[in-house]
Amino acid sequence: MAEIILNVEVREGVGTGGARSARRDGKVPGVLYGGDKAPVAIAVEERAFRKSLYTGKLLGHLVTLKYGDETQPVIAKDIQFDPVTDRPMHFDLMRVDEKAPVKISIPVHFKNQDQCEAFRQGGSLEIVRHDVEIMVRADQIPEELVVDLKNHKLGDTIRMSEIKLPEGAHPIITDRDFVIASIKTSSAALSEAADEAADAAAAEEAAAEAPAEEAAAEGEGEAPAEETSEG
Repeated sequence: MAEIILNVEVREGVGTGGARSARRDGKVPGVLYGGDKAPVAIAVEERAFRKSLYTGKLLGHLVTLKYGDETQPVIAKDIQFDPVTDRPMHFDLMRVDEKAPVKISIPVHFKNQDQCEAFRQGGSLEIVRHDVEIMVRADQIPEELVVDLKNHKLGDTIRMSEIKLPEGAHPIITDRDFVIASIKTSSAALSEAADEAADAAAAEEAAAEAPAEEAAAEGEGEAPAEETSEG
């Protein structure tokens, strides 16, 4: 289980008014739901919430919710932010059994692009999926799904089967080996290649015409034969 612990308190007020009251008191309002229990309105001290958030291991990870002496494994499913101040405004926590599988979306990370020859040849990475929804045990949720680009070539298509998942985990889409990304030749590289091909063709044509031109020039430089008259 992740080392994040959220100390929560139950909110008396619900709805917009209760949420605003919590924010005025320096707290972030939220809702705890899931399992066989009813949803509960909760709140967390904003400073502590921000500290947990900035670790990068809060959203989409298994954490421990603590209320008094009670603890509960939960997953933060959603966090809403103020569009201007970026202040956390509301969050949703889902109750889980840490040994049971959960459906969750995991971000895809592409590594070793600087070691991939395809990109030095003018290739560009076209990402089809920035995250993938998988079914995985709650205590084995990976922080990211990794694609190693090191040995890929121009034109390669990267599919889900290339990504290693925790034991027992599987993507929600199971009827096909779907595309994650592809390495394509950029338009700039295509233009440069076309220019180089055109220059090479022009040079080849000029080289082929040179002997004929030289022969013609030599012919023009020869003096005409003198006519002789008899008698």
